[in-house]
Amino acid sequence: MVYNGINSQQLRNATVSDIALKRAADEPDREIILLDGEPPITNATIVLEARQLATSLQKLGLVAGDVISFQLPSWREAVAIDLAAAMLGLVVNPIIPIYRERELRFILGDAQTRLLFIPQTFRSVNYPKMIASLRHELPKLEHVVVVRGSTDDRQLDHHRDYHTLIDADPKQLQPIAVDPNSLKVLMYTSGTTGTPKAVMHSHNSLARAIDNTLEAWELDDRDLMLMPSPVTHITGYVNGMELPFYSDVKTLLMSQWQVERAAQLINQYSATLCISATPFLQELIDYAEHHSDPLASLRLFACGGAAVPPELIRRVPQSLAQCRAFRVYGSTEVPLVSTGFTQPEQLELAATTDGKIDNWQMRVVDPEGQDVGLGVDGELWIRGPAMMLGYKDAAQTAASMTDGFFHTGDIGHITAENAVVITDRKKDLIIRGGENISAKEVEDILHDHPLIRETAVVAMPHQRLGEGVCAYIVCEDPETVDIDVKSLQPHLAEAGLARQKWPEKVVLIASFERTASGKIRKDVLRAKLVSGK
Repeated sequence: MVYNGINSQQLRNATVSDIALKRAADEPDREIILLDGEPPITNATIVLEARQLATSLQKLGLVAGDVISFQLPSWREAVAIDLAAAMLGLVVNPIIPIYRERELRFILGDAQTRLLFIPQTFRSVNYPKMIASLRHELPKLEHVVVVRGSTDDRQLDHHRDYHTLIDADPKQLQPIAVDPNSLKVLMYTSGTTGTPKAVMHSHNSLARAIDNTLEAWELDDRDLMLMPSPVTHITGYVNGMELPFYSDVKTLLMSQWQVERAAQLINQYSATLCISATPFLQELIDYAEHHSDPLASLRLFACGGAAVPPELIRRVPQSLAQCRAFRVYGSTEVPLVSTGFTQPEQLELAATTDGKIDNWQMRVVDPEGQDVGLGVDGELWIRGPAMMLGYKDAAQTAASMTDGFFHTGDIGHITAENAVVITDRKKDLIIRGGENISAKEVEDILHDHPLIRETAVVAMPHQRLGEGVCAYIVCEDPETVDIDVKSLQPHLAEAGLARQKWPEKVVLIASFERTASGKIRKDVLRAKLVSGK
């Protein structure tokens, strides 16, 4: 059967820039996005910057449908880039700042990016130097724009400075009509094969995802969203960067998470809600209890992206004055499928389920694609007005869809309360602090190590991040005993693998237990890590 949570399919039929231009005219001085340590963003200032930037991008020859990428923290410039792209019908490709050469090589090449925005430095990484090492492999990449950088940097040939692009006269901008159903965003997410998949969303599908949030939690001008997730992640992009244009809710962007600073900001600006990964909630509760600070303004915390212990949800009312925390479920392909349980009398449902299905349809199916009954586990298939257009690769789209339902790869069931409960994952992914890590990608790199004959990478319990990365390894020489986490790091660094994907635990093993078809029994390995055996 189809579990029907659809209550509205109304679409905005307007781009974020259409709405931003109107708001700039109606309320030019209204502060909409707050930034840690920087002046707030107002309707008028950000629209002016976006128009200036769009003028320069137009002069560079960029036209509707071209892809521009940005690998930036949650800075003001990212908001201007997003608006400018919408004005011109450009496709934006947000890239998480922690990605390194390996990920960038694939994403920029696959997206056929024509222009890339990068910071000069962030968290001690020299981005111009990193991109310079890849430039010869990216023939489609015509322009690299350095944000908050030095104009005399010589590490990139023909690079441009962001400030020179926003010196343009916005009166020279040639307006174009942009179809709200056209492709707006390419966002890459880890796949089971180790190759990231390019998720495509339109202006309308993302706006519908925002409206789902606004309607489910009845948000209004009294609310302020603390957003610790980066704007290059689906959560930060939709609910941190674009939400204030589609509503009267303000957001407060953090470019780096630090729990003491987050608590200060919540209290200083009276933040009322947050959507983020489990570790952030855990740290806020610990901080509140240790400092006897109830964070009195906070009323809602939507928690997902990693395993959420029920006891963590139960602790919230005891530690935070008026806050209700709850589990939610979604993905880049189908954002925020469930919206949690927010009422005091729903505490157990909030703690033990992943939320009620809200404005989506869901099927739960067996391996043959047949529906199973209430309370029976199966793969979750989902469709709704906020669903992605598909993957950039048509073959990937065809393999992941049936009758308009997206195959999530997640295993779970539906309760009598129309709530979803996730019990396992069909996809071989590790969700570390809300970020997807492909086990196969890490395995492919480890298999290139001369001392390793075979490896299996699996998720292991992590107190702070929900899941960590563990590598089980069979050595070429059974007498080898000197392979450990530290000894593998030079190999991983040389491969250009992002640090958050590096194994945090290594277990040497003589052989793997396998299925009848020869596949490694990763369920057995995960169970050993959970039991500590």
